[in-house]
Amino acid sequence: MTAPDTFRAYRIHEENRKVVARFEQLTLDDLSPGEVVIRVSHSGINYKDALAATGAGRILRRYPLVGGIDLAGSVESSSDPRYEAGDAVLVTGCGLSETVDGGYTEIARVKGDAVIPMPAGHDALSAMTLGTAGFTAALAIHRMEHNGQTPAQGPVVVTGATGGVGSHAIDMLAGRGYEVVAVTGKAQHADYLRALGATSVLLRQEIDYGSKPLEAERFAGAIDNVGGEMLTWLTRTVGFRGNIASIGLAGSPKLETTVMPFILRGVNLLGINSSATPRELRLAVWARIGSDLAPRHLERVRTRMIAFGELPGAFAALLEGGVVGRTVVSIR
Repeated sequence: MTAPDTFRAYRIHEENRKVVARFEQLTLDDLSPGEVVIRVSHSGINYKDALAATGAGRILRRYPLVGGIDLAGSVESSSDPRYEAGDAVLVTGCGLSETVDGGYTEIARVKGDAVIPMPAGHDALSAMTLGTAGFTAALAIHRMEHNGQTPAQGPVVVTGATGGVGSHAIDMLAGRGYEVVAVTGKAQHADYLRALGATSVLLRQEIDYGSKPLEAERFAGAIDNVGGEMLTWLTRTVGFRGNIASIGLAGSPKLETTVMPFILRGVNLLGINSSATPRELRLAVWARIGSDLAPRHLERVRTRMIAFGELPGAFAALLEGGVVGRTVVSIR
């Protein structure tokens, strides 16, 4: 099977200083340059995708671009000798829908270094149930453990727990033997979080953030999707030599703390940038996703599956905080 002369893609434009996204028929020549042509079968919706497609956040560095920071499918053709037609592959981040055309398309063209062979035990559907969210969660755990984090140290807290990153982080941490504390503002989803492996659920609205430079030690480590007051609180409550993986800013980009947690408790604040992860590390993390970090509850985390044509109507709920788990887009 060869790539069609034209194919459907969801493309983001800037018109009259406003972001406008729509389905279009494109040709291969319309896409960003790259060595690997992929027939896309699945993608996913991340918070970043919703920001980009609606203009709620300035994500794209140039216009127009095909949206979607994730894709999975099979190689159609490749001038890169590492890949052959028919190979099952995925791509997450690497500038998709930011500096180059992304995954909301029937046919994609990408740089060879961005392509990841499908990890053991996974296919396009499971890979996009993971997507950038699952990769980011695994990268955070990988970085924390590289920095000495172990289950024996004590509980790890995950904030923004019902989102894609949070859900996968809980699942992976529990699978590794960690005691996991899930923080959420959605009390109605406590059972969902416990089913993923959370030992306990802490409601955001019940947290006493305190005001001291150091509060009582509560956690051995943290994965934070919120930022702001939440991240400040974590710096004051994570114990000696604990690691905090800072991933998101759903609450606020601000961080108001002191040096006390870092110089007295030796707390480590790890910044997690999944999009620009070097290829060697990217391959190592995906290998772990196929082995010791393999999630156990993908079907539970995949809370919504939509057709390609339903994509434009799916972004608002994510921006409004109404989505739990992961939404997968069936492109083919």
